[in-house]
Amino acid sequence: QVQLVESGGGLVQAGDSLRLSCAASGFAFSSGGMAWFRQAPGKEREFIAAIRRSHTNTYYADSVKGRFAISGNNAKNTVYLQMNSLKSEDTAVYFCAAGYPISSSLSSRDGYRYWGQGTQVTVSS
Repeated sequence: QVQLVESGGGLVQAGDSLRLSCAASGFAFSSGGMAWFRQAPGKEREFIAAIRRSHTNTYYADSVKGRFAISGNNAKNTVYLQMNSLKSEDTAVYFCAAGYPISSSLSSRDGYRYWGQGTQVTVSS
């Protein structure tokens, strides 16, 4: 049974940094892909970043490119999202996802089979 557990969310001020973690069990990170999505109140869940195989392939939404960084640790079967220069519009529930996405589905919810429960990130301006 696959389980994804997010941690690291919280309340920060604009301009601050935060690092989210997603620990996976029952899923071989080294053979698949993992991603972060977020969902703000009243909005659709949107893609933020993905990482696939050997941690050398990373992908980002334009809205976070240059501010956020996704990375992984095979030994700990954990993926991280380093968020810098946070803005009020980054406020959302952040979800970790895992699966075996093909290239065309890396930024799509359909590309991922497993989801965490989410962690709240609130950025005050």
